[in-house]
Amino acid sequence: MTDLYFWPTPNGYKTLIFLEESGLSYQIKPINILRGDQFQPDFLAIAPNNRIPAIVDHAPAEGNSPFALFESGSILIYLAEKTGQFLSSDLRTRHQTIQWLMWQMGGVGPMMGQANHFIQYAPEDIPYGKKRYGDEVKRLFGVMEKQLSDQDYLTGNYSIADMACYPWIKFSDLINIQLSDFPRVAEWVARITERPAVKRAYEVGEPIKGEQQMDDEARRLLFGVNPQKT
Repeated sequence: MTDLYFWPTPNGYKTLIFLEESGLSYQIKPINILRGDQFQPDFLAIAPNNRIPAIVDHAPAEGNSPFALFESGSILIYLAEKTGQFLSSDLRTRHQTIQWLMWQMGGVGPMMGQANHFIQYAPEDIPYGKKRYGDEVKRLFGVMEKQLSDQDYLTGNYSIADMACYPWIKFSDLINIQLSDFPRVAEWVARITERPAVKRAYEVGEPIKGEQQMDDEARRLLFGVNPQKT
């Protein structure tokens, strides 16, 4: 059994998609980031960077005591190695997949997150921030468009690299980027959206959020000020 410390965000969905795709037994432990649960001592003992997702694997492969991990990329590699799924054993393909996973971790996620911050949450309208991060996201989408020019997935077969990118790419319209400008990326999104396990992940994950709103203390901890929107 794997405990998944989760909230319905792009990073949260990476691990949930893997768990559904792989068939591993899991239970969700909601961490309400709108209420500031990520700053509670019990969660910080598992994820000292106060970010979701995190996991506790109660049946690690070596059979020892439960194993806790934070950082979504690390979690995906760990689970892929444990199950032997979605990460090739072929040396070159394996490291190409890890390469594109790191591309998401160091590029797509942070840049889309910053773009989203300046568009949705910044207390002031800062056109420079919107343009800087929006332009970088468009550049990254262009890189992905080229990578998908002759294959259905980022490294040939569906992998943890695709699982990492998908939850971010699919909400591009929220930062005013139209997938129609990147037709191969749009086809890739549509292809993954139709996977039964991906559908199950969102069916499981989305109701957790409910109608909850960010409270004042969470705003202070996350932003230092009250954002314009929640």
